[in-house]
Amino acid sequence: MINSTSADARLRIFASASSWIEGAAVRQLEQVLGRRGVLAVAGMPDLHPGHKGPVGCAVLTEGIVHPDIVGTDIGCGMTAWLLDGVARRLRVEKAVQALSKLGDAGGLEPEDAVAAGIPADVAAAHAEALGTVGGGNHFVELQAVHAMVDGEACAAAGLEAGRLVLLVHSGSRGLGPEVLARHPFVHGEGLALEGAGRAYLADHDVALGFARLNRAVLAERAADLIGQDGKPWLDVPHNHVTVAGDLVLHRKGAAQADLGLVPVPGSRGAMTYVVAPDPDVPGALRSLAHGAGRKRDRASMHGRRRDAERPNPVGNRVICADRKLAMEEAPGAYKDIAQVVADLDAHGLARVVAILKPIVTFKTGRA
Repeated sequence: MINSTSADARLRIFASASSWIEGAAVRQLEQVLGRRGVLAVAGMPDLHPGHKGPVGCAVLTEGIVHPDIVGTDIGCGMTAWLLDGVARRLRVEKAVQALSKLGDAGGLEPEDAVAAGIPADVAAAHAEALGTVGGGNHFVELQAVHAMVDGEACAAAGLEAGRLVLLVHSGSRGLGPEVLARHPFVHGEGLALEGAGRAYLADHDVALGFARLNRAVLAERAADLIGQDGKPWLDVPHNHVTVAGDLVLHRKGAAQADLGLVPVPGSRGAMTYVVAPDPDVPGALRSLAHGAGRKRDRASMHGRRRDAERPNPVGNRVICADRKLAMEEAPGAYKDIAQVVADLDAHGLARVVAILKPIVTFKTGRA
């Protein structure tokens, strides 16, 4: 395990020396230790520095909520749907054309959003965003089961070789930033749980549900576009807060590890690993890596045009009309997902159940 330069035993980083953990990310974790109420901090092997704090971590506090640890994209996470089709019968070019239409429309009627559990005022203001991907590292990806590592677990999950899967990564869109702005706080001091913290958490929970519904609408739209029947399989948030008594667990780019199987995707040129977590590893705060994590920041990728133009390492077709975004999200921007997953295994955080291969990834249809 990598040791922080801090002597504070409250901080643990679950990564090997091969994990490409930047010193800036470790320093950001150490700064989190100085916040009010912090009991423990866990860094995952996908840890990297963020604009306003570390990404790939979980933070446990007592009696204090820190909204800026979660940030603006409240409820962001991964949803996986199992489709009825298999890869050998898929017409890839037709699927590319179909999924390109994901950017043409989106949204629900406000009354439909209310029927799905969204409060009426939120539905009136944000229903048009439901079923939209957003920017950054969000995506909708058509995948196929490439390898079944644990046959028994795969059978229990309904996985078989070549079965098609939809993986959706998105969040609460414009609602999350609105929630964060609605609850002012002093940086480092946060909000008292029994007070302003409860008001934040009420809005947070609405955004969490909105993000979950957004992913479900996206998955259903994508399945319809490619002519596949499908059903929800996994939904795992990685930007959110959970509360147990006076203990407050914040996750920023860290998947919740006590919900069953978890999809851990790599870059758009790498495999996705489906893992079975162990939520009880000491110090890991019931969390694990949510993906590969960035190796290079977005600004540094702008000078690496060749990375975006290289053939996809696994033959995946990527729909991204925004050339700037394509450079920022090129495979070279991300860590080696195989190493990240190896670190999870080495520290007992999770074991691999299956490996999924990307076929078509939708990022954006807008130039």
